[in-house]
Amino acid sequence: MQKVVERFLRYVSFDTTSSEDSSSVPSTPGQLELAKELKRELEQLGLKDISLDENGYLMATLPANTDKSIPTIGFLAHMDTSDGASGADIKANIVRNYDGGDILLNAEQKLVLSPKDFPELTQYIGQDLITTDGTTLLGADDKAGIAEIMTAMEYLLEHPELPHGKIRVAFTPDEEIARGTDHFDVAKFDADFAYTIDGGELGELEYENFNAAKANIVINGRSVHPGSAKDKMINSMLLSMELNSMLPSFETPGHTEGYEGFFHLEKLSGKVESTSMQYIIRDFDKSKLEARKERLRKIADYLNDKYGAGTVVLEIADQYYNMREKIEPVIHVIENAMKAMTEVGVTPIVTPIRGGTDGARLCFMGLPTPNIFTGGHNFHGRYEYISINSMNKAVETILKLIEIYNR
Repeated sequence: MQKVVERFLRYVSFDTTSSEDSSSVPSTPGQLELAKELKRELEQLGLKDISLDENGYLMATLPANTDKSIPTIGFLAHMDTSDGASGADIKANIVRNYDGGDILLNAEQKLVLSPKDFPELTQYIGQDLITTDGTTLLGADDKAGIAEIMTAMEYLLEHPELPHGKIRVAFTPDEEIARGTDHFDVAKFDADFAYTIDGGELGELEYENFNAAKANIVINGRSVHPGSAKDKMINSMLLSMELNSMLPSFETPGHTEGYEGFFHLEKLSGKVESTSMQYIIRDFDKSKLEARKERLRKIADYLNDKYGAGTVVLEIADQYYNMREKIEPVIHVIENAMKAMTEVGVTPIVTPIRGGTDGARLCFMGLPTPNIFTGGHNFHGRYEYISINSMNKAVETILKLIEIYNR
């Protein structure tokens, strides 16, 4: 338990916030710095076939120590953190023996982590938690996953009496900006199947995710002095409000859950003459995703008919698809993960991912890759926290899963 915590606290000291505005790979230099540190650690631990390529993809092998025919299992985690809050100068705090009350994160800002706002905190009474200081995110997504994989590999190396097949590990960049598998070499990784250690609360096991698309919209207006603007000015910002009002008001992230899809206005900036909008579009059902995309197209066509051709310029691109169709033919990867959790005292929570992981894209690249919990909560913001007990259970789950495939 102490080792996984020490690793995690060391990893979060690296600022690895990814940037969608960057065209480099990885998108930010801090990710490569962490990758180099992880490479040194893998070498010190004694893993083999360690490679770090120019794009920041780090891979390594724990060779089999048995002659049994066992599938090669992969474990992956991503190095970058979201830009939802600062990932620089993280000051993590350990709350010992949590008493169930408010946790003061930042006295100066009067910021508290409260079970009134986050009732799931009460599940962790009596446990040790790691929180932020209220000025940054924590980085458990996904540095907790890296620490848990590393600790499991170290345990197996320290206990050669435990038989296992060939195990591959990989740490990747830019997952948070949906580029995490853009340069991932599935053939080089050479695993039969894999697991991303990138989930949330204790017990999460996920093999369904959104089908996803992104819409970029530019609205072209006409700027005229407001004193003489009658029947001349076209205010692109007002048109953006008109466009958004034509989408279902309750089909947004703040009004949906479970298998419900949504339109999410992610970015908006503009002046009278030009406004840019960026939506992400999500649905578990691929046909419903197509219907959502078509709805946006019809809105754009309507506004162009109303205000003139070229007023609304819409570009839509698919991002990833629901991994379920690729997991079901190898459902043992889910059944054995559930069995592993149960055997280490964790209740599996099979739930759809209201988002996407590297695993979703890897599935469609030929590598079935469901997602297992890290133990964290409230990712991407200042209220992020993780249970140390849950981190330890993630390590135990990895080890038990490896054991099950050796039986």
